[in-house]
Amino acid sequence: MKEIAHCPSCLENGFATYSAKAVKTLFDGHTVSHMLDFDFDSLNDRPDIGDAMRRISVSGVQEKFPAVIDGNRIRIAGEGEQSTYILKPGPWDETLRERKQIPANENLTMQIASQVYGIQTAANGICFTPKGQMVYVTRRFDVLTDGSKLLMEDFASLVGRNEQNDGQNFKYSGCYEDIAAVIRDTVPAWKVDMERFFELVVFNYIYANGDDHLKNFSLILQGQDYRLAPAYDLLNTALHVRGDDFGLDGGLSPNIAKSDVYVQTGHPCRLDFERFGARIGLVKARADRILDKYMQLPDTAIRLCQCSFLNDKMRRHYLRTVSERIARFKRVSDKSRLIY
Repeated sequence: MKEIAHCPSCLENGFATYSAKAVKTLFDGHTVSHMLDFDFDSLNDRPDIGDAMRRISVSGVQEKFPAVIDGNRIRIAGEGEQSTYILKPGPWDETLRERKQIPANENLTMQIASQVYGIQTAANGICFTPKGQMVYVTRRFDVLTDGSKLLMEDFASLVGRNEQNDGQNFKYSGCYEDIAAVIRDTVPAWKVDMERFFELVVFNYIYANGDDHLKNFSLILQGQDYRLAPAYDLLNTALHVRGDDFGLDGGLSPNIAKSDVYVQTGHPCRLDFERFGARIGLVKARADRILDKYMQLPDTAIRLCQCSFLNDKMRRHYLRTVSERIARFKRVSDKSRLIY
C-alpha cells in the first residue's frame, strides 16, 4: 500500500489514511480504504466502463467514473446502479502538462476553498490505484442517502446555451453577469446566493481557475426552492494549460467600466470586482468583506499546499501563481473607461 503522512481528503498532518473528519464528511461515517483495487489503465477497452463513463461525462472533458461504496472499498457503479460518488483519474489527454497531478490539484483547491474561505464545496478526497496513481473522489451532493436524486441544472442549460445553437465551445460563451441574472430571477434567497456566487468568481480568479465555465456552476432544488449548488471542479488550471483569467469569453460583464489597470494590462484588479459586485446587486460593505479576504495569501492556504499530494515543483508553481494573481488584484486603479 502507498504510504502517506497526510489525510488524503482534508490534508491534515499525521494520518496514514482518511481522518475521522474525512470519514464523516466524505463517507458518511463509513471506514473506507484510500486504496482502490483496480487500475484505470486496464479499463480503457472495457465496453461496460465506457458505458459507465458516458452516464456522467461529456465528450471532450476529463474522464469521470460513477462509483459506490461497497464494504470498505470504492468501486465503479454497475449498469442501473445509482452512483453516489464520482472518480476522476488524471486525464488521459497527454497534451496536458503534469496531467497526473490534476487529482491532487483539485483536492487542494477544493480544500482551500472550503477550509480557508468557508465556501460550500462538494466533499472530496484522493484515493490511489495499486500502481500509485492518484484519483480524485467526490461525493455526489445531488444524490441523497436513500438513493433519490435532487433536481440540478447547470447554467449552460439555464441561460440557454447548447452546442447545436452556439457551437462546440458553447459552455464558454457569455459572461458572469448572465449567471447572476438567472440567480436573481430563479432563487428566492437570491441575495444570499449572489454573495456566494460573487465569492466563487473572485476565488476562481485568485486561484487561477480558468475553466470556470457555465457548466461548472449549477442550481439545485432543495425543498421547493432553487439554491446555488456547492462548488465543484475547482482547480488551478494554470499548472496544466495556458489560459485566460476567466472561463467565460465575456469575462465579468461587458456592461461595466473597466479599470485603467484592466485596460492597460489585460488583467482585472480589485476595482473591477467591486464594480461587478455593484452591478449584480451586492451591498458594497458585504462585497468589500469578501474582497478583503483575497488581499493576501493566507498561511492556512500555504500550509494546505505544503501538505497536499502535489509534488514539490507543482507546490511551488501553485503558490507562485496565486501570489501573482493577488499582486494583480491589489493594483490600484484610479481611471476607467466604459466598455460598450
